[in-house]
Amino acid sequence: MKAPAFDYVRATTVAEVCALLAEHGPDARILAGGQSLLPAMNLRLASPSVLIDIGRISGLDAIEMRGDRLRIGALVRHQTVLRDGLVARHVPLLTEALRHVAHPAIRARGTIGGNLAHADPASELPACMVALQAVMLADSPRGTRRIAAEYFFTGLFQTALAPDEMLTAVDIPLTGGSWFFEEIARRSGDYAIVGLAALGSRLAFFSVGDRPVLRQAGEALALDPPDDLQATAAMRVHLAGVLRDRALLALGGRI
Repeated sequence: MKAPAFDYVRATTVAEVCALLAEHGPDARILAGGQSLLPAMNLRLASPSVLIDIGRISGLDAIEMRGDRLRIGALVRHQTVLRDGLVARHVPLLTEALRHVAHPAIRARGTIGGNLAHADPASELPACMVALQAVMLADSPRGTRRIAAEYFFTGLFQTALAPDEMLTAVDIPLTGGSWFFEEIARRSGDYAIVGLAALGSRLAFFSVGDRPVLRQAGEALALDPPDDLQATAAMRVHLAGVLRDRALLALGGRI
């Protein structure tokens, strides 16, 4: 199948993107790497009337230290983050998680901002950001708003972004601490049946609900995952418990 007809605009500034979003409302979608949006359009699961291409906006493709935080621009490619020395040194959880994201061809095009704004509950990165206590930077005509990752993901493919807001970067605090990442999938590159990203006592599960599910190491798991073609809810609960036990064993007394 092919996508329905749409208008295409190549934006040159963040301000222009926000103005276009405000003008066209829900009929507009931002195009970054396109690795999730374009397949959805071809399958007629998404039918925006306007695509706003942000690929040429300068200043959104950097990874840099900002005091006690690591900032990753929205247009940084997955592969760039995976290979970055600063990320590997200060946020190894993210480096490990990115090894599991799809396949090299997709990692070469997909962007961090696009992945997070897409808010797929089976994706690795949203859960990582929740575990890491990251902060999302959203720009609009009103300025820049900071949104804690724990509150950024609001439902199935839904975020706290306002209609005229654009995700421009993510700040990750350099708190250190022991970490754990593992996912269970049928094949390498498939979406996880269940996955877990953990930093210290913060356990962020993915593919068990309509958004990342945060639990503390010492509390009851209490999950209510969906049934689908990959697994039953009972299977997901069991596998989530397996991953939690593996995380606690791996982290030992360091949490």
